[in-house]
Amino acid sequence: MYLSRLPLTTLKETPADAETVSHRLMLRAGLIRRLASGLYNWMPLGMRVLHKVQTIVREEMDRAGALELVMPSVQPAELWRESGRWEDYGPELLRMKDRHERDFCLGPTHEEVITDIARHELMSHRQLPVNYYQVQTKFRDEIRPRFGVMRAREFIMKDAYSFHLDEQSLLEGYELMRDAYRRVFDRLGLEYRIVQADSGAIGGSRSEEFLVLAATGEDAIAWCDADGFAANVEVVSIAASGNAAPDPSHERELVATPGVGTIAELARFLGTGADRCLKTLLVKGNETPAVALLLRGDHELNAIKAQNLHGVAAPLTMLRGAEVEAATGCEPGFLGPVELPVPMHVDHAAAELSDFVCGANRPDYHYTGVNWERDVDLPGVADLRTAVAGDPSPLGGGPLSVARGIEVGHIFQLGTKYSDAMDATVLDADGNKRSMHMGCYGIGVTRVVAAAIEQNHDEHGIIWPAAIAPFQVIVVPINPDRSEVVRETMAELHDRLSEAGLEVLVDDRAQRPGFKFADADLIGIPHRIVIAERGLKAGQVEYKGRSESDVTLVPVESIVDFLRSRA
Repeated sequence: MYLSRLPLTTLKETPADAETVSHRLMLRAGLIRRLASGLYNWMPLGMRVLHKVQTIVREEMDRAGALELVMPSVQPAELWRESGRWEDYGPELLRMKDRHERDFCLGPTHEEVITDIARHELMSHRQLPVNYYQVQTKFRDEIRPRFGVMRAREFIMKDAYSFHLDEQSLLEGYELMRDAYRRVFDRLGLEYRIVQADSGAIGGSRSEEFLVLAATGEDAIAWCDADGFAANVEVVSIAASGNAAPDPSHERELVATPGVGTIAELARFLGTGADRCLKTLLVKGNETPAVALLLRGDHELNAIKAQNLHGVAAPLTMLRGAEVEAATGCEPGFLGPVELPVPMHVDHAAAELSDFVCGANRPDYHYTGVNWERDVDLPGVADLRTAVAGDPSPLGGGPLSVARGIEVGHIFQLGTKYSDAMDATVLDADGNKRSMHMGCYGIGVTRVVAAAIEQNHDEHGIIWPAAIAPFQVIVVPINPDRSEVVRETMAELHDRLSEAGLEVLVDDRAQRPGFKFADADLIGIPHRIVIAERGLKAGQVEYKGRSESDVTLVPVESIVDFLRSRA
Protein backbone atom coordinates (compact mmCIF):
# COMPACT_ATOMS: atom_id res chain seq x y z
CA MET A 1 0.00 0.00 0.00
CA TYR A 2 1.11 3.53 -0.75
CA LEU A 3 0.80 6.05 2.06
CA SER A 4 -0.47 8.68 -0.37
CA ARG A 5 -3.60 6.51 -0.72
CA LEU A 6 -4.04 6.07 3.03
CA PRO A 7 -5.39 9.28 4.58
CA LEU A 8 -3.15 9.26 7.65
CA THR A 9 -2.96 12.33 9.85
CA THR A 10 -0.32 12.09 12.54
CA LEU A 11 -0.02 14.60 15.35
CA LYS A 12 3.24 16.15 16.44
CA GLU A 13 1.89 17.51 19.71
CA THR A 14 0.48 15.35 22.49
CA PRO A 15 -3.31 15.84 22.87
CA ALA A 16 -4.13 17.63 26.11
CA ASP A 17 -6.73 15.08 27.25
CA ALA A 18 -4.49 12.03 26.74
CA GLU A 19 -3.48 10.60 30.13
CA THR A 20 -1.55 7.44 29.30
CA VAL A 21 1.16 6.44 26.85
CA SER A 22 -1.19 4.32 24.75
CA HIS A 23 -3.85 7.04 24.63
CA ARG A 24 -1.31 9.63 23.50
CA LEU A 25 0.34 7.43 20.90
CA MET A 26 -2.89 6.01 19.47
CA LEU A 27 -4.15 9.55 18.89
CA ARG A 28 -0.83 10.86 17.57
CA ALA A 29 -0.35 7.87 15.23
CA GLY A 30 -3.86 8.23 13.82
CA LEU A 31 -5.10 4.85 15.05
CA ILE A 32 -8.18 6.30 16.76
CA ARG A 33 -10.11 9.55 16.92
CA ARG A 34 -12.36 10.65 19.79
CA LEU A 35 -16.08 11.01 19.08
CA ALA A 36 -17.36 11.69 22.60
CA SER A 37 -16.39 10.82 26.16
CA GLY A 38 -15.38 7.15 26.14
CA LEU A 39 -16.30 6.71 22.46
CA TYR A 40 -13.67 6.36 19.72
CA ASN A 41 -13.59 5.91 15.97
CA TRP A 42 -11.09 3.29 14.83
CA MET A 43 -9.26 4.63 11.79
CA PRO A 44 -7.89 2.44 8.95
CA LEU A 45 -4.40 2.03 10.44
CA GLY A 46 -5.87 1.10 13.83
CA MET A 47 -8.29 -1.33 12.22
CA ARG A 48 -5.39 -3.27 10.70
CA VAL A 49 -4.04 -3.88 14.20
CA LEU A 50 -7.49 -4.68 15.57
CA HIS A 51 -8.14 -7.22 12.82
CA LYS A 52 -4.87 -8.99 13.54
CA VAL A 53 -5.72 -9.32 17.23
CA GLN A 54 -9.18 -10.64 16.32
CA THR A 55 -7.71 -13.15 13.86
CA ILE A 56 -5.36 -14.62 16.47
CA VAL A 57 -8.18 -14.80 19.02
CA ARG A 58 -10.55 -16.49 16.55
CA GLU A 59 -7.92 -19.00 15.41
CA GLU A 60 -7.20 -20.12 18.96
CA MET A 61 -10.85 -20.25 19.95
CA ASP A 62 -11.63 -22.37 16.88
CA ARG A 63 -8.62 -24.58 17.64
CA ALA A 64 -10.02 -25.14 21.15
CA GLY A 65 -13.35 -26.28 19.67
CA ALA A 66 -15.42 -23.20 20.46
CA LEU A 67 -18.26 -22.28 18.09
CA GLU A 68 -18.66 -18.71 16.87
CA LEU A 69 -22.01 -16.94 16.93
CA VAL A 70 -23.15 -13.37 17.41
CA MET A 71 -25.69 -12.02 19.89
CA PRO A 72 -27.49 -8.67 19.83
CA SER A 73 -26.00 -5.65 21.57
CA VAL A 74 -29.49 -4.57 22.65
CA GLN A 75 -30.91 -6.95 25.26
CA PRO A 76 -34.41 -7.19 26.79
CA ALA A 77 -34.75 -6.34 30.47
CA GLU A 78 -36.74 -9.54 31.11
CA LEU A 79 -33.60 -11.67 30.87
CA TRP A 80 -31.69 -9.43 33.30
CA ARG A 81 -34.60 -9.49 35.73
CA GLU A 82 -34.59 -13.31 35.59
CA SER A 83 -30.92 -13.39 36.59
CA GLY A 84 -31.43 -10.71 39.25
CA ARG A 85 -28.93 -8.32 37.68
CA TRP A 86 -31.27 -5.63 36.30
CA GLU A 87 -30.98 -3.68 39.53
CA ASP A 88 -27.82 -5.25 40.93
CA TYR A 89 -25.52 -4.40 38.02
CA GLY A 90 -25.67 -0.69 38.77
CA PRO A 91 -25.41 2.50 36.72
CA GLU A 92 -22.88 1.03 34.26
CA LEU A 93 -25.85 -0.73 32.65
CA LEU A 94 -27.25 1.69 30.07
CA ARG A 95 -31.02 1.22 30.19
CA MET A 96 -33.51 2.40 27.54
CA LYS A 97 -37.09 1.98 26.37
CA ASP A 98 -38.33 1.20 22.89
CA ARG A 99 -41.40 2.82 21.26
CA HIS A 100 -43.66 0.38 23.11
CA GLU A 101 -42.19 1.43 26.48
CA ARG A 102 -40.49 -1.95 26.92
CA ASP A 103 -37.20 -1.93 28.86
CA PHE A 104 -33.93 -2.81 27.17
CA CYS A 105 -30.24 -2.31 27.83
CA LEU A 106 -27.05 -2.05 25.84
CA GLY A 107 -25.17 -5.23 26.71
CA PRO A 108 -22.05 -4.86 28.87
CA THR A 109 -21.80 -8.66 28.82
CA HIS A 110 -23.91 -11.57 27.54
CA GLU A 111 -24.41 -14.15 30.30
CA GLU A 112 -28.19 -13.73 30.23
CA VAL A 113 -28.51 -13.93 26.45
CA ILE A 114 -26.29 -16.99 26.08
CA THR A 115 -28.14 -18.74 28.90
CA ASP A 116 -31.40 -18.05 27.10
CA ILE A 117 -29.92 -19.60 23.96
CA ALA A 118 -28.72 -22.64 25.89
CA ARG A 119 -32.06 -23.32 27.60
CA HIS A 120 -33.79 -23.40 24.22
CA GLU A 121 -31.13 -25.20 22.18
CA LEU A 122 -29.58 -27.68 24.63
CA MET A 123 -31.93 -30.42 25.82
CA SER A 124 -29.78 -33.48 26.47
CA HIS A 125 -26.50 -34.29 28.19
CA ARG A 126 -25.41 -35.72 24.83
CA GLN A 127 -25.13 -32.14 23.50
CA LEU A 128 -22.63 -31.24 26.21
CA PRO A 129 -20.05 -29.90 26.65
CA VAL A 130 -20.34 -27.01 24.22
CA ASN A 131 -18.62 -23.64 24.03
CA TYR A 132 -20.03 -20.62 22.16
CA TYR A 133 -18.05 -17.43 21.49
CA GLN A 134 -18.44 -14.08 19.78
CA VAL A 135 -16.31 -11.02 18.98
CA GLN A 136 -18.64 -8.12 19.52
CA THR A 137 -19.16 -4.58 20.77
CA LYS A 138 -20.01 -4.02 24.44
CA PHE A 139 -21.15 -0.89 26.25
CA ARG A 140 -20.56 -0.02 29.89
CA ASP A 141 -21.58 3.45 31.04
CA GLU A 142 -18.39 4.22 32.95
CA ILE A 143 -18.77 7.10 35.41
CA ARG A 144 -15.40 8.46 34.30
CA PRO A 145 -14.14 7.06 31.00
CA ARG A 146 -10.38 7.50 30.80
CA PHE A 147 -7.13 6.24 29.34
CA GLY A 148 -8.48 6.16 25.79
CA VAL A 149 -9.66 2.71 24.72
CA MET A 150 -8.30 1.24 27.96
CA ARG A 151 -11.42 2.27 29.88
CA ALA A 152 -13.84 3.36 27.18
CA ARG A 153 -17.61 3.10 27.37
CA GLU A 154 -17.83 1.20 24.08
CA PHE A 155 -15.30 -1.51 23.32
CA ILE A 156 -14.81 -4.76 21.44
CA MET A 157 -14.62 -7.96 23.41
CA LYS A 158 -14.32 -11.65 22.71
CA ASP A 159 -16.61 -13.42 25.13
CA ALA A 160 -17.12 -17.18 25.31
CA TYR A 161 -19.49 -19.29 27.40
CA SER A 162 -19.24 -23.02 27.98
CA PHE A 163 -21.98 -25.38 29.18
CA HIS A 164 -21.35 -28.66 31.04
CA LEU A 165 -23.27 -31.41 32.76
CA ASP A 166 -21.21 -31.35 35.94
CA GLU A 167 -18.41 -29.61 37.79
CA GLN A 168 -15.70 -31.98 36.56
CA SER A 169 -16.57 -31.24 32.94
CA LEU A 170 -16.57 -27.51 33.73
CA LEU A 171 -13.08 -27.81 35.21
CA GLU A 172 -11.86 -29.56 32.06
CA GLY A 173 -13.43 -26.89 29.85
CA TYR A 174 -11.93 -24.15 32.00
CA GLU A 175 -8.44 -25.61 31.63
CA LEU A 176 -8.98 -25.90 27.87
CA MET A 177 -9.80 -22.19 27.68
CA ARG A 178 -6.89 -21.33 29.98
CA ASP A 179 -4.52 -23.07 27.56
CA ALA A 180 -6.15 -21.32 24.59
CA TYR A 181 -5.65 -17.95 26.27
CA ARG A 182 -1.99 -18.73 26.90
CA ARG A 183 -1.57 -19.45 23.20
CA VAL A 184 -3.35 -16.21 22.28
CA PHE A 185 -1.11 -14.01 24.41
CA ASP A 186 2.03 -15.93 23.47
CA ARG A 187 1.23 -15.35 19.79
CA LEU A 188 0.50 -11.68 20.44
CA GLY A 189 4.08 -11.36 21.72
CA LEU A 190 3.10 -9.88 25.08
CA GLU A 191 4.69 -10.39 28.49
CA TYR A 192 1.88 -11.38 30.82
CA ARG A 193 0.99 -13.24 33.99
CA ILE A 194 -2.02 -15.31 35.01
CA VAL A 195 -3.28 -14.33 38.43
CA GLN A 196 -6.05 -15.29 40.82
CA ALA A 197 -8.79 -12.68 40.76
CA ASP A 198 -12.09 -11.56 42.23
CA SER A 199 -15.16 -12.56 40.20
CA GLY A 200 -16.88 -9.19 40.65
CA ALA A 201 -20.37 -8.58 39.22
CA ILE A 202 -20.24 -11.63 36.95
CA GLY A 203 -19.96 -14.01 39.89
CA GLY A 204 -18.82 -17.61 40.12
CA SER A 205 -16.48 -19.69 42.22
CA ARG A 206 -13.06 -19.38 40.55
CA SER A 207 -11.61 -16.76 38.29
CA GLU A 208 -8.22 -15.80 36.89
CA GLU A 209 -7.02 -12.70 35.10
CA PHE A 210 -4.49 -12.43 32.29
CA LEU A 211 -2.52 -9.25 32.87
CA VAL A 212 0.00 -7.63 30.53
CA LEU A 213 2.87 -6.26 32.60
CA ALA A 214 3.22 -2.48 32.22
CA ALA A 215 4.30 0.27 34.59
CA THR A 216 1.12 2.21 33.79
CA GLY A 217 -1.23 -0.69 34.55
CA GLU A 218 -4.32 -0.08 36.66
CA ASP A 219 -3.99 -3.39 38.51
CA ALA A 220 -1.25 -4.40 40.93
CA ILE A 221 -0.28 -8.07 40.88
CA ALA A 222 1.75 -10.06 43.36
CA TRP A 223 3.71 -13.22 42.64
CA CYS A 224 6.33 -15.50 44.08
CA ASP A 225 8.74 -17.19 41.65
CA ALA A 226 9.72 -19.75 44.28
CA ASP A 227 6.28 -21.37 44.60
CA GLY A 228 4.48 -20.15 41.45
CA PHE A 229 1.87 -18.11 43.31
CA ALA A 230 0.36 -15.18 41.37
CA ALA A 231 -2.73 -13.09 42.13
CA ASN A 232 -4.19 -9.63 41.92
CA VAL A 233 -3.18 -7.88 45.15
CA GLU A 234 -6.89 -7.41 45.87
CA VAL A 235 -7.31 -11.11 46.61
CA VAL A 236 -3.97 -12.03 48.24
CA SER A 237 -4.58 -13.42 51.71
CA ILE A 238 -2.10 -12.21 54.31
CA ALA A 239 -1.85 -14.45 57.35
CA ALA A 240 -0.99 -13.17 60.81
CA SER A 241 2.74 -13.32 61.52
CA GLY A 242 2.10 -15.01 64.85
CA ASN A 243 4.09 -12.35 66.67
CA ALA A 244 2.51 -10.81 69.75
CA ALA A 245 2.67 -7.05 70.23
CA PRO A 246 5.78 -6.09 72.26
CA ASP A 247 5.28 -5.05 75.87
CA PRO A 248 4.52 -1.33 76.40
CA SER A 249 7.51 0.92 77.03
CA HIS A 250 5.79 4.32 77.03
CA GLU A 251 2.83 5.90 78.75
CA ARG A 252 -0.05 7.18 76.71
CA GLU A 253 0.26 10.92 76.10
CA LEU A 254 -2.15 13.44 74.57
CA VAL A 255 -0.30 15.60 72.00
CA ALA A 256 -1.57 18.72 70.25
CA THR A 257 -1.34 18.27 66.47
CA PRO A 258 -2.97 21.39 65.00
CA GLY A 259 -3.97 21.02 61.38
CA VAL A 260 -2.37 17.58 61.07
CA GLY A 261 -5.01 15.43 59.39
CA THR A 262 -3.14 12.83 57.33
CA ILE A 263 -0.81 9.98 58.21
CA ALA A 264 2.06 11.53 56.21
CA GLU A 265 1.63 14.88 58.01
CA LEU A 266 1.35 13.15 61.38
CA ALA A 267 4.50 11.09 60.86
CA ARG A 268 6.48 14.21 59.86
CA PHE A 269 5.08 16.26 62.75
CA LEU A 270 6.02 13.64 65.38
CA GLY A 271 9.23 12.48 63.70
CA THR A 272 8.10 8.88 63.49
CA GLY A 273 7.33 6.38 60.74
CA ALA A 274 3.94 5.82 59.15
CA ASP A 275 4.27 2.18 60.23
CA ARG A 276 4.10 3.36 63.88
CA CYS A 277 0.82 5.18 63.31
CA LEU A 278 -2.68 3.72 63.36
CA LYS A 279 -5.11 4.67 60.60
CA THR A 280 -8.83 4.67 61.47
CA LEU A 281 -11.32 4.51 58.61
CA LEU A 282 -15.08 4.66 59.01
CA VAL A 283 -17.36 2.73 56.65
CA LYS A 284 -21.07 2.12 56.49
CA GLY A 285 -22.36 -0.80 58.54
CA ASN A 286 -25.27 -3.06 57.68
CA GLU A 287 -26.52 -3.11 61.29
CA THR A 288 -25.00 0.12 62.61
CA PRO A 289 -24.44 3.56 61.03
CA ALA A 290 -20.67 3.14 61.14
CA VAL A 291 -17.92 0.52 61.51
CA ALA A 292 -14.26 1.42 62.15
CA LEU A 293 -11.46 -0.35 60.27
CA LEU A 294 -8.01 0.02 61.81
CA LEU A 295 -4.78 -0.40 59.85
CA ARG A 296 -1.12 0.50 60.09
CA GLY A 297 -0.50 3.92 58.58
CA ASP A 298 1.68 2.56 55.78
CA HIS A 299 -0.91 0.00 54.65
CA GLU A 300 -3.91 0.38 52.33
CA LEU A 301 -7.41 -0.92 53.02
CA ASN A 302 -8.52 -3.77 50.77
CA ALA A 303 -12.13 -3.05 49.82
CA ILE A 304 -12.93 -6.63 48.80
CA LYS A 305 -11.72 -8.04 52.11
CA ALA A 306 -13.37 -5.27 54.11
CA GLN A 307 -16.85 -5.66 52.65
CA ASN A 308 -16.83 -9.36 53.55
CA LEU A 309 -16.45 -8.56 57.26
CA HIS A 310 -19.36 -9.12 59.63
CA GLY A 311 -21.30 -5.91 60.11
CA VAL A 312 -19.80 -4.08 57.12
CA ALA A 313 -22.19 -3.10 54.32
CA ALA A 314 -21.49 -4.26 50.77
CA PRO A 315 -20.51 -2.64 48.52
CA LEU A 316 -18.00 -0.95 50.79
CA THR A 317 -19.00 2.68 51.39
CA MET A 318 -16.67 5.17 53.09
CA LEU A 319 -18.44 7.66 55.36
CA ARG A 320 -18.22 11.33 54.45
CA GLY A 321 -17.19 14.12 56.81
CA ALA A 322 -20.65 14.92 58.19
CA GLU A 323 -21.44 11.22 58.62
CA VAL A 324 -18.17 10.66 60.49
CA GLU A 325 -18.93 13.53 62.87
CA ALA A 326 -22.48 12.26 63.45
CA ALA A 327 -21.19 8.79 64.35
CA THR A 328 -18.17 9.79 66.48
CA GLY A 329 -18.48 13.47 67.42
CA CYS A 330 -15.13 14.12 65.75
CA GLU A 331 -14.08 15.25 62.30
CA PRO A 332 -12.09 12.91 60.02
CA GLY A 333 -8.31 12.89 60.43
CA PHE A 334 -8.28 12.69 64.23
CA LEU A 335 -10.04 9.37 64.86
CA GLY A 336 -8.61 6.58 66.98
CA PRO A 337 -9.76 3.45 68.79
CA VAL A 338 -9.58 4.80 72.35
CA GLU A 339 -13.22 5.24 73.49
CA LEU A 340 -14.42 5.20 69.88
CA PRO A 341 -18.20 4.57 70.09
CA VAL A 342 -18.56 2.29 67.03
CA PRO A 343 -17.80 -1.39 66.29
CA MET A 344 -14.21 -1.97 65.19
CA HIS A 345 -12.06 -4.42 63.21
CA VAL A 346 -8.26 -4.30 63.27
CA ASP A 347 -5.81 -5.65 60.71
CA HIS A 348 -3.30 -8.33 61.73
CA ALA A 349 -0.29 -6.04 61.34
CA ALA A 350 -1.94 -3.20 63.28
CA ALA A 351 -2.81 -5.62 66.09
CA GLU A 352 0.93 -6.34 66.50
CA LEU A 353 1.81 -2.68 67.21
CA SER A 354 2.77 -1.33 70.60
CA ASP A 355 3.40 2.27 71.70
CA PHE A 356 1.63 3.44 68.55
CA VAL A 357 0.24 6.82 67.52
CA CYS A 358 -3.48 7.30 66.85
CA GLY A 359 -6.17 9.95 66.80
CA ALA A 360 -7.61 11.10 70.09
CA ASN A 361 -11.17 11.58 68.79
CA ARG A 362 -10.95 15.33 69.27
CA PRO A 363 -9.88 17.89 66.66
CA ASP A 364 -6.16 18.73 66.50
CA TYR A 365 -5.09 16.07 69.01
CA HIS A 366 -3.46 12.63 68.80
CA TYR A 367 -2.27 10.08 71.33
CA THR A 368 1.26 8.68 71.43
CA GLY A 369 2.34 5.59 73.38
CA VAL A 370 -0.97 3.75 72.92
CA ASN A 371 -1.07 0.00 73.59
CA TRP A 372 -3.69 -2.68 73.08
CA GLU A 373 -5.41 -4.07 76.18
CA ARG A 374 -3.77 -1.50 78.47
CA ASP A 375 -5.36 1.56 76.78
CA VAL A 376 -8.01 0.02 74.56
CA ASP A 377 -9.50 -3.44 74.14
CA LEU A 378 -8.20 -5.28 71.11
CA PRO A 379 -11.11 -5.56 68.60
CA GLY A 380 -11.70 -8.47 66.30
CA VAL A 381 -8.55 -9.13 64.25
CA ALA A 382 -8.86 -9.76 60.49
CA ASP A 383 -6.98 -9.58 57.21
CA LEU A 384 -7.91 -6.07 56.02
CA ARG A 385 -5.07 -4.79 53.89
CA THR A 386 -3.76 -5.01 50.35
CA ALA A 387 -0.57 -7.01 49.86
CA VAL A 388 2.73 -5.22 49.29
CA ALA A 389 6.15 -6.33 48.06
CA GLY A 390 7.93 -8.39 50.72
CA ASP A 391 4.78 -9.91 52.21
CA PRO A 392 4.99 -13.70 52.51
CA SER A 393 3.50 -15.79 49.73
CA PRO A 394 0.29 -17.56 50.82
CA LEU A 395 1.89 -20.78 49.55
CA GLY A 396 4.90 -20.33 51.79
CA GLY A 397 7.57 -20.14 49.10
CA GLY A 398 9.05 -16.79 50.07
CA PRO A 399 8.42 -13.06 49.75
CA LEU A 400 6.09 -11.60 47.14
CA SER A 401 7.10 -9.33 44.29
CA VAL A 402 4.59 -6.70 43.14
CA ALA A 403 4.26 -5.08 39.71
CA ARG A 404 1.55 -3.32 37.77
CA GLY A 405 -0.43 -4.89 34.97
CA ILE A 406 -3.30 -4.31 32.56
CA GLU A 407 -6.14 -6.80 32.56
CA VAL A 408 -6.67 -8.10 29.02
CA GLY A 409 -8.39 -11.41 29.74
CA HIS A 410 -10.54 -12.94 32.47
CA ILE A 411 -11.83 -16.50 32.84
CA PHE A 412 -14.53 -17.63 35.28
CA GLN A 413 -16.10 -20.81 36.57
CA LEU A 414 -19.67 -19.62 36.94
CA GLY A 415 -21.14 -22.90 38.13
CA THR A 416 -24.96 -22.87 38.08
CA LYS A 417 -25.45 -19.20 39.05
CA TYR A 418 -27.24 -18.29 35.81
CA SER A 419 -28.63 -21.68 34.82
CA ASP A 420 -30.39 -22.01 38.20
CA ALA A 421 -31.82 -18.49 37.98
CA MET A 422 -33.00 -18.93 34.39
CA ASP A 423 -33.96 -22.62 34.47
CA ALA A 424 -31.35 -23.74 31.92
CA THR A 425 -31.44 -27.51 32.29
CA VAL A 426 -30.74 -30.68 30.34
CA LEU A 427 -31.77 -34.28 30.89
CA ASP A 428 -28.99 -36.50 32.23
CA ALA A 429 -28.47 -40.19 31.36
CA ASP A 430 -31.20 -41.17 33.85
CA GLY A 431 -33.74 -38.72 32.43
CA ASN A 432 -33.43 -36.28 35.32
CA LYS A 433 -33.30 -32.50 34.81
CA ARG A 434 -29.93 -31.00 35.70
CA SER A 435 -28.88 -27.36 35.77
CA MET A 436 -25.98 -26.84 33.40
CA HIS A 437 -22.63 -25.73 34.80
CA MET A 438 -21.24 -22.68 33.02
CA GLY A 439 -17.87 -21.14 32.29
CA CYS A 440 -17.26 -17.59 31.05
CA TYR A 441 -14.13 -16.40 29.22
CA GLY A 442 -13.41 -12.85 28.03
CA ILE A 443 -10.66 -11.03 26.14
CA GLY A 444 -10.74 -7.25 25.76
CA VAL A 445 -9.77 -6.99 22.11
CA THR A 446 -9.50 -3.20 21.94
CA ARG A 447 -7.78 -3.20 25.33
CA VAL A 448 -5.14 -5.63 24.01
CA VAL A 449 -4.10 -3.02 21.43
CA ALA A 450 -3.61 -0.36 24.13
CA ALA A 451 -1.84 -2.80 26.45
CA ALA A 452 0.59 -3.79 23.68
CA ILE A 453 1.53 -0.11 23.28
CA GLU A 454 1.88 0.44 27.02
CA GLN A 455 4.36 -2.44 27.11
CA ASN A 456 6.14 -1.66 23.83
CA HIS A 457 7.09 1.94 23.12
CA ASP A 458 9.91 4.44 23.40
CA GLU A 459 10.24 8.21 23.28
CA HIS A 460 9.71 8.17 19.50
CA GLY A 461 6.50 6.15 19.37
CA ILE A 462 5.05 2.65 19.21
CA ILE A 463 7.14 -0.53 18.88
CA TRP A 464 4.60 -3.11 17.70
CA PRO A 465 5.02 -6.82 18.42
CA ALA A 466 5.47 -8.33 14.96
CA ALA A 467 2.23 -10.34 15.08
CA ILE A 468 -0.03 -7.27 15.31
CA ALA A 469 1.90 -4.52 13.53
CA PRO A 470 -0.31 -2.76 10.96
CA PHE A 471 2.37 -3.40 8.32
CA GLN A 472 5.54 -5.46 8.52
CA VAL A 473 7.73 -3.19 6.41
CA ILE A 474 7.77 0.51 5.65
CA VAL A 475 9.69 1.71 2.61
CA VAL A 476 10.87 5.33 2.79
CA PRO A 477 12.08 6.73 -0.54
CA ILE A 478 14.16 9.89 -0.32
CA ASN A 479 13.03 12.62 -2.73
CA PRO A 480 11.25 10.28 -5.18
CA ASP A 481 9.86 13.32 -7.02
CA ARG A 482 13.42 14.28 -8.03
CA SER A 483 14.90 10.87 -8.85
CA GLU A 484 13.58 8.43 -11.43
CA VAL A 485 15.77 5.59 -10.13
CA VAL A 486 14.36 6.10 -6.61
CA ARG A 487 10.80 6.03 -7.96
CA GLU A 488 11.45 2.89 -9.99
CA THR A 489 13.10 1.10 -7.06
CA MET A 490 10.26 2.17 -4.77
CA ALA A 491 7.67 0.60 -7.08
CA GLU A 492 9.81 -2.50 -7.65
CA LEU A 493 10.31 -3.09 -3.92
CA HIS A 494 6.61 -2.58 -3.23
CA ASP A 495 5.73 -5.30 -5.73
CA ARG A 496 8.53 -7.72 -4.75
CA LEU A 497 7.81 -7.49 -1.04
CA SER A 498 4.06 -7.82 -1.57
CA GLU A 499 4.53 -10.87 -3.81
CA ALA A 500 6.74 -12.40 -1.12
CA GLY A 501 3.79 -12.20 1.29
CA LEU A 502 5.07 -9.23 3.28
CA GLU A 503 2.73 -6.39 4.25
CA VAL A 504 4.45 -3.29 2.97
CA LEU A 505 3.66 0.41 3.28
CA VAL A 506 5.48 2.84 0.98
CA ASP A 507 5.75 6.42 2.21
CA ASP A 508 5.56 8.12 -1.17
CA ARG A 509 4.38 11.43 0.27
CA ALA A 510 6.07 14.66 -0.79
CA GLN A 511 7.58 15.28 2.63
CA ARG A 512 11.04 15.82 4.06
CA PRO A 513 13.04 12.68 5.03
CA GLY A 514 13.04 13.68 8.71
CA PHE A 515 9.25 13.99 8.71
CA LYS A 516 8.89 10.53 7.16
CA PHE A 517 11.36 8.96 9.60
CA ALA A 518 9.50 10.48 12.57
CA ASP A 519 6.17 9.12 11.30
CA ALA A 520 7.69 5.69 10.68
CA ASP A 521 8.92 5.57 14.28
CA LEU A 522 5.62 6.94 15.61
CA ILE A 523 3.42 4.32 13.95
CA GLY A 524 5.91 1.63 14.95
CA ILE A 525 6.29 -0.61 11.88
CA PRO A 526 8.94 -3.26 12.71
CA HIS A 527 11.17 -2.96 9.60
CA ARG A 528 12.22 0.19 7.76
CA ILE A 529 13.90 0.34 4.34
CA VAL A 530 15.29 3.64 3.09
CA ILE A 531 15.85 4.14 -0.63
CA ALA A 532 18.31 6.93 -1.53
CA GLU A 533 19.94 7.73 -4.85
CA ARG A 534 23.42 7.58 -3.33
CA GLY A 535 22.90 4.08 -1.95
CA LEU A 536 21.36 2.83 -5.18
CA LYS A 537 24.53 3.73 -7.05
CA ALA A 538 26.18 1.02 -4.95
CA GLY A 539 23.16 -1.28 -5.39
CA GLN A 540 22.14 -0.94 -1.74
CA VAL A 541 19.29 0.22 0.48
CA GLU A 542 19.38 1.03 4.19
CA TYR A 543 17.66 -1.23 6.71
CA LYS A 544 16.80 -0.38 10.32
CA GLY A 545 14.72 -2.35 12.80
CA ARG A 546 12.25 -0.24 14.80
CA SER A 547 13.91 -0.98 18.14
CA GLU A 548 17.47 -0.84 16.77
CA SER A 549 19.83 2.12 16.62
CA ASP A 550 22.17 0.93 13.87
CA VAL A 551 21.56 1.00 10.12
CA THR A 552 22.48 -1.97 7.92
CA LEU A 553 23.29 -1.68 4.20
CA VAL A 554 21.60 -4.46 2.22
CA PRO A 555 21.92 -5.25 -1.51
CA VAL A 556 18.66 -4.44 -3.28
CA GLU A 557 18.44 -7.89 -4.82
CA SER A 558 18.81 -9.56 -1.38
CA ILE A 559 16.27 -7.51 0.54
CA VAL A 560 13.45 -10.11 0.53
CA ASP A 561 15.67 -12.87 1.91
CA PHE A 562 17.14 -10.41 4.42
CA LEU A 563 13.71 -9.43 5.74
CA ARG A 564 12.61 -13.04 5.98
CA SER A 565 15.69 -13.79 8.06
CA ARG A 566 14.72 -10.98 10.44
CA ALA A 567 11.13 -12.09 10.88
